[in-house]
Amino acid sequence: MNDTTISIPKKYIEILDQVFEIEKKLDGVNEANTIDRNVNRIKEMLEYLTEDSGLIYQNPLGETYDETRTDLEASIAGKSADNLVVTEVIKPIIRFRANGITTIVRKGIVVVESKK
Repeated sequence: MNDTTISIPKKYIEILDQVFEIEKKLDGVNEANTIDRNVNRIKEMLEYLTEDSGLIYQNPLGETYDETRTDLEASIAGKSADNLVVTEVIKPIIRFRANGITTIVRKGIVVVESKK
């Protein structure tokens, strides 16, 4: 990954946040496949803004967490800070991809808890 700062219009970030929220809500809806198709099309359009660049987001739900992760800002829930896993995603990780290089545009904001 590259540590170069990339300036992305805030509206693109807000669109990705809204798409992420729609996907979270679709998890609880029966027969969401028709809506899911539209959401995936929006994501594809943003992923390929140009032929070789675009925006993507990552939902880190269920991933392990430790203090060396540079792509997340985490709040620890519970008493233990051992064997942490992401249990809630407030904002996804947003990345800009150009010419095969991916750069973090915004860190994900998550809640982590100790694995049980």
